[in-house]
Amino acid sequence: MEVFLGIPAADGTGIGTAFVIPDPVKRAIPQHHINIDQINRGWSRFEAAVQTVTLSLSEHLDSLSKTSDRDKAQREVFETYILMLEDPVFKQEVHEFYEKELFNIEYTVQFKAEEYAAKLRQAGNYYLSERAQDITDVFGRVLDEMLDIHPFDINSVPDGSVILATSLSSADTIILSKRKIAGLALSEGGVSSHVVILARNYGIPTVVGLEEISKKVRNGETVIIDGKDAEILVSPDRNTIEEYKAKIREEYQRKLSLRSFLTKPAVTKDGTRFKLLANIGTPEEAEIALAEGADGIGLFRTEFLYMAQSGASLNAAARSFSEQTQFEAYKSVLQIMGDKPVTIRTLDAGGDKLINSVDLPAIEEKNPLMGLRAVRLSLEYPNILKTQLRALYRASVYGNLEIMFPLITSVDQVKECLELVNVVKQELAAEKIPFQEDTPVGIMIETAAAALISDCLSKVSDFFSLGTNDLTQYTLGIDRENPHVSGLYNEFSLAVLRLIEMTVRSANENNIPLAVCGEMAGRQDSVMVLAGMGIRTLSMSPKLISSTKELLSRFTIAELEAISAKHLNNL
Repeated sequence: MEVFLGIPAADGTGIGTAFVIPDPVKRAIPQHHINIDQINRGWSRFEAAVQTVTLSLSEHLDSLSKTSDRDKAQREVFETYILMLEDPVFKQEVHEFYEKELFNIEYTVQFKAEEYAAKLRQAGNYYLSERAQDITDVFGRVLDEMLDIHPFDINSVPDGSVILATSLSSADTIILSKRKIAGLALSEGGVSSHVVILARNYGIPTVVGLEEISKKVRNGETVIIDGKDAEILVSPDRNTIEEYKAKIREEYQRKLSLRSFLTKPAVTKDGTRFKLLANIGTPEEAEIALAEGADGIGLFRTEFLYMAQSGASLNAAARSFSEQTQFEAYKSVLQIMGDKPVTIRTLDAGGDKLINSVDLPAIEEKNPLMGLRAVRLSLEYPNILKTQLRALYRASVYGNLEIMFPLITSVDQVKECLELVNVVKQELAAEKIPFQEDTPVGIMIETAAAALISDCLSKVSDFFSLGTNDLTQYTLGIDRENPHVSGLYNEFSLAVLRLIEMTVRSANENNIPLAVCGEMAGRQDSVMVLAGMGIRTLSMSPKLISSTKELLSRFTIAELEAISAKHLNNL
């Protein structure tokens, strides 16, 4: 038996079969001239690749149900792909360019596919824009075949696996959440990385910081993962397996004992009431939040909708995310939650959350976490924000919606956002589309700048939500996704706690509702500190709600205040 130690990320214990996910291979298209006598050989390779991809798509198509609504969209995509691969007109254009320009076949295929896709996008028609994306998708698959690149299909991971990888994308994690995964063991990623946040939401035991773990374990080996103690045990003996099976049974009994809190309010021993909300990333998670007894949704991370969409197909080309698609997603969450509040955050893309979408430019930045991300990106490309706001306000009539802007650093930013809100309201009114006029519009306090001017921001905001993950990251100057410095990431830093205290004071003095939606809101040690600082609304992973209720029931407010004071006075 081998034991590997990492960093605890998501609690829980799992026993399963090792499944190693290979590191992705990035497609690099060579560009060079060829001789005339090389033309036939190159063209034969192209036609062989087209045939192979067509056969693969046909096999996928045959495996999909003809009656299932869930499979209908994928059937339509695959059928479109096959038609494009068989299009004689496009093939002829590729062949003529190939013979005339004498570029290598890989470059020729990429150039013509991108050229044709660009023409369709410029047509200004949504249907044609979708077809442009299909061309990029399917001929990307042909290029992968020609270059002998075979992208890993995350859908091939079997149930019962302990996944070992260098890293995972958020999109991959969303897909895996729909499977029975025993655990995640990753080399990269911090305890507040978005993959880990998703893993906690889905109850997947996770350990990070395991150096080159995917190279140290072989597929098929029995693996035990202990998320709490951050241990990975490979090829354990029978006694060890029985020991951990007992631990899993204990965890299950603990969950059963917490079920009594599902329908109870969150109340301290001396009767102080708390509101416990859920953080979600997809509409399906709203069902989980409701089942776990959430008082509402405190944070709907809409960027995960983009990630889930691009990851749901077997291709990696950019996709659009239309107003109607967003509207349906927001409407679904609001209807699931009924009259409970649902706070939806506008797109928080960029930085460590890279989204593959035709709506967003591919920007190379030296320091993306300090660059064009979140509300900065939305204001730089206002059509993206406007589309999202239209979808949000259209959905507002279906529930108790609150809209929230991320990464605010100035009053002017809020005013710019509110100007766009007014434009959207005027447009919807003119189009006679119903919407909730008085939908609250708030902001996230997740930078030192926002905390320091929180008294000023309270004048232009309906509510605050403290995003402690980014607040800690930016205050301490630590990239929470970077394993080399993630050990320095400390939410109990006096600097961070003082900024939280300052925001609480500003909110109270200006009668602004305040919640905490960062990972601090769901951890038992930090819940006690936040409660002692006067915070009464916490938003967390749905699976943590019952245990937080149980925790609060064991303390009085005076006891929590004493715990908090100890941290705030820690010099």
